[in-house]
Amino acid sequence: MSEFFNQVSRRKFIVTAGVSAGAVLLKGCLGNPPESVGNSTQPAVQAVANISPEQKPETTKVKLGYVPIVEAAPLIIAKEKGFFAKYGMTDVELSKQASWGAARDNVEIGSAGGGVDGGQWQMPMPHLITEGKITKGNQPIPMYVLCQLITHGNGIAIANKHLGKGVSLQLAGAKSLFAQLKSSPTPFTAAQTFPAVNQDFWIRYWLAAGGINPDTDIKLLTVPAAQTVANMKTGTMDAFSTGDPWPYRIVKDKIGYMAALTAEIWKDHPEEYLAMRADWVDQHPKATKALLKGIMEAQQWLDNFDNRKEAAEILATRNYFNLPVDILMEPFMGNYDMGDGRKINDKSMAALYWKDGKGNVSYPYKSHDLWFITESVRWGFLPADYITNKGAKAKALIDQVNREDIWKEAAKEAGFTADIPTSTSRGVETFFDGIKFDPEDPEAYLKSLAIKKVSI
Repeated sequence: MSEFFNQVSRRKFIVTAGVSAGAVLLKGCLGNPPESVGNSTQPAVQAVANISPEQKPETTKVKLGYVPIVEAAPLIIAKEKGFFAKYGMTDVELSKQASWGAARDNVEIGSAGGGVDGGQWQMPMPHLITEGKITKGNQPIPMYVLCQLITHGNGIAIANKHLGKGVSLQLAGAKSLFAQLKSSPTPFTAAQTFPAVNQDFWIRYWLAAGGINPDTDIKLLTVPAAQTVANMKTGTMDAFSTGDPWPYRIVKDKIGYMAALTAEIWKDHPEEYLAMRADWVDQHPKATKALLKGIMEAQQWLDNFDNRKEAAEILATRNYFNLPVDILMEPFMGNYDMGDGRKINDKSMAALYWKDGKGNVSYPYKSHDLWFITESVRWGFLPADYITNKGAKAKALIDQVNREDIWKEAAKEAGFTADIPTSTSRGVETFFDGIKFDPEDPEAYLKSLAIKKVSI
């Protein structure tokens, strides 16, 4: 196991996340206690599909964890609109997780131990759990990645005290500010919700692209989102990598502004995924495909913008996000008031669930898994041997964890054949700073980056 994961022990994470526990916590993203939603709300009436004996689920029950941000919408909509039930999964329990650490703990013990069978994940958490990198006692717990839940829906929030100082998508005009703060008693302090995963990578990529080293030029912490908002109010937090609906909340409450949307950093980027314990999937292959079919229908329903108001009303309820509908609606429609005078009105920049400008969102491209692992190597979270020899070690892990084959089987059975990708790779990806990632040569990508921790 890498030095990074030795240092970020479970105990240390709990302590870090609990700093300033007396701060006022806002109800919502990552701040709620775990809650389960069984049959507390009446799902929409949905005709049951003509399920053949060959496709009938082995069980109707499963327990899925989620964090109350827009990435969880396909799971919630699949339950509330009856899409899970349509394919025979009539007893899906959604369990709200207080944090990503709690989600990790709960999948370790599984639903039989009071935890969860799987659910929503930042990447590459399923791969790290599979290898025992972030589990108790470093116990490997095999996981399967089954689909991508969403693209976009995240951004970089900045405290208002930096408004007008060049802290924006392009950071060239703010380098002197970062240098000044670096040598001060209070360096620029930024936070994400769990180390070495999506929201950590977004803020690291943005900083590094602007010539700011996230490991040496700033202070980067792991903190629950609601606590970070409180810290922004008191002036002790400068930046935060966060998911919707928090960008609009931060701007509306005049706490801060948005320097960038992740859609600006990497258009049509991979975001969060559905992943399950491998033993559950292996025991329930038909139920797994039934879950995927329900999620696929929910994703297609969500991508009809005429349904976004109803979706926001469902997500905003006390059972799920517990916040005003208007906090969700504007970003859900691609309308972003960035808080610094800049406004974005572009549905292609909104959270998308089924299709985007580059293809299918739901399908779990293996090339995207490889980017997450390559970024892990970039920042020293995983050793360099994962991506040497054209990424052979990383690709072997991805072949073990990524079950795009199950996604394809489910899509075929549900009749979504027109949207099945023809390759497990989406090809070369291009970022806002002009850097390109070719999944055929991850080492070349690392060599092209000026700021990195790995020596390559």
